[in-house]
Amino acid sequence: MTSTATAATAAIDATATQAFIQRWQHNTASELATAQSFVMDLCALLGVERPHPTPEQTYMFERPVTFAHGDGSTSAGRIDCYRRGHFVLEAKKLKAGSHTKGFDDGLLRARSQGEAYARALPAADGRPPFVLVVDVGTVIEVYAEFSKTGGTYTPYPDPRSHRLQLADLARPEVQDRLRRIWTDPDSLNPARISAQVTRDVAALLAQLAKSLEGNGANFKPNQPLALVQQAPIAPETVAAYLTRCLFSMFAEDVELLPKGAFLGLLQTHRDDPATLQHMLRILWADMDRGGFSAALAKPVLHFNGKLFKGAGQDGYSLLLTPEQIDLLIKAAQSNWREVEPAIFGTLLERALDPTERHALGAHYTPRAYVERLVLPTVIEPLRADWANAQAAALVLAHEAAALEGKAMEAKLAEARAEVKKFHHQLCTTRVLDPACGSANFLYVTLEHLKRLEGEVVNQLEELGHTQDQLGFEGETVTLQQLRGIELNERAAALAELVLWIGYLQWHIRTRGNAAVAEPVVHNYGNIECRDAVLAWDAQELAYDDAGQLLSRWDGTTFKTHPVTGEQVPDEAAQVPQWRYVGARQAHWPQADFIVGNPPFIGAASMRAALGDGYVQALRGAWPEVPESADFVMFWWHHAAAQVAAGHTRRMGLITTNSLRQTFNRRVVEARLSPPPHESDNSNGAAAASGHGDSRPPVGGRRQRRRRAHCHDGGCARCGRRAVAHGDRRATR
Repeated sequence: MTSTATAATAAIDATATQAFIQRWQHNTASELATAQSFVMDLCALLGVERPHPTPEQTYMFERPVTFAHGDGSTSAGRIDCYRRGHFVLEAKKLKAGSHTKGFDDGLLRARSQGEAYARALPAADGRPPFVLVVDVGTVIEVYAEFSKTGGTYTPYPDPRSHRLQLADLARPEVQDRLRRIWTDPDSLNPARISAQVTRDVAALLAQLAKSLEGNGANFKPNQPLALVQQAPIAPETVAAYLTRCLFSMFAEDVELLPKGAFLGLLQTHRDDPATLQHMLRILWADMDRGGFSAALAKPVLHFNGKLFKGAGQDGYSLLLTPEQIDLLIKAAQSNWREVEPAIFGTLLERALDPTERHALGAHYTPRAYVERLVLPTVIEPLRADWANAQAAALVLAHEAAALEGKAMEAKLAEARAEVKKFHHQLCTTRVLDPACGSANFLYVTLEHLKRLEGEVVNQLEELGHTQDQLGFEGETVTLQQLRGIELNERAAALAELVLWIGYLQWHIRTRGNAAVAEPVVHNYGNIECRDAVLAWDAQELAYDDAGQLLSRWDGTTFKTHPVTGEQVPDEAAQVPQWRYVGARQAHWPQADFIVGNPPFIGAASMRAALGDGYVQALRGAWPEVPESADFVMFWWHHAAAQVAAGHTRRMGLITTNSLRQTFNRRVVEARLSPPPHESDNSNGAAAASGHGDSRPPVGGRRQRRRRAHCHDGGCARCGRRAVAHGDRRATR
């Protein structure tokens, strides 16, 4: 196409768009008379197929549905516009002005109605990923739920930009978003968009880590490209170095560092690795304290945290080869705005761990499966509380509308107080993952908390309260609310990194990077690197009666059997046995919700995997847990005890398929009466979510299926999402 033709097409599109806006923005006809015409015109503007009736009822106006009620009765309803696998569209023509409480209330009811229609669709249709709420001629609100399980639809892409004004259709990106909702809705799924970027980045870092560990580089003076061999670099040193690199890549892409600053250093000094080593040391030291950076000849923000500490230590900045720098350049050229924290931690942990690197391309737990536990355990109870608070605030707002002057302001202040009360609850809610690995469960929890907070802030603004009044480090959801316990030092460090990247991604996406306060990163200490079920005062080497040091197989090293060819434990790979002095139950920080994926080791394999001394100390510290119980049941017992004592509102853990068997059921029955419903994740996806606090099962293998199990105090009513309904409020 010629440039003239392209310009003509753009002009025609702009003309058609303005004509559409002009036609509809002053329309005052009723909903029934206008909704279908509006949708037909919108389809023409977007260049997509218009609704039409078919026997399959896949894309049509007035799609009939049947609501099934709790008392066994049914009622009929009709969806204004429906496209199977794409959206439910609920249209209104509200009489209230667009800046009134009545308008917001009407849209809220329309949203609830749209969600109800989505859940009333036949099982064969599935749940559409989008609910669209249209006030004809005024706004289009977009809500999404990509797991398609009937969960809560949340503002898309975020609570600050989900409401599209009619004039926004003049923006090409808005039309493209709506067009894809009609034609390819899954292409808008952030997890799908970012998963490939995340896998590609992790693969590059794994290649670089392997190169650095296997063969470090040094350069002779005046011969910058002449390599000599040096001792391999320790994996921990490589991991820390690459962690600093990748955070720098993220920071420059979201412009917390000057745009292109880190990539520019890599490209400028690619052929002079010794200079690059010094420049990165200078940059990271400057990021730690903030101020002018000689490496960039520009000021940098004060990042703080633990990530950039220790500039004077060996290995803080490594000497690379030009080929290794090329790998960093490729990684830096990726779009770090699109990296998915929910899976990045797991993949990066594999990339940086030599013993796990072979599994980099293996299955990891997708976001949807993490959400299957996080949503019913944490988010749904909070959303129920929010619905109550929102309803109370709207009643007060309606009462205010009938008043004037100070009386009206006083009633609006009462409405805001209801919302602020819930916001305070949300900002003081604590969530614990006592086997957090690289924090994928905590990150998904964080994102949903921030989504919910966005809705609360929107409601406050509609009631006359500005977001600026909430403050960045004041009353807002922060990482301090997310607590984790992780045994593996590398995984614990990655957990903090994943949470900070995810938090900053969300904050910048919704408020812009100008709203990021300094220091950018805080050392909250919310991820504790320690054992989650056993504490002790000291470890001593264990000896037998003859004074010989006791040892055991390391639990991870295998060799090929000379006859069968199968992988069997390598008896030559031995580690010492330990005696645990002052062993006792490990303490968990207080939390309103407990969620996670603890490690699985069968009862019969615990001594081989963990050592006689550890298992003996564990059994002694937890006499109430039967010796026949699997390792994961120590987490289950501890979490259930917190719920039973009223310290925790709800718990949800991935456990093993053997939970129903007698040797594990004894632990469950001690806490539940009657037992809660259990949901079998028969596809095994939940089993691959990681190894909790990084203790591997024997040989790193998980042969039993995993089960999502939620408990909130013992209600036996059940649903398909494996969560006992009802609620037990935490006692603060």
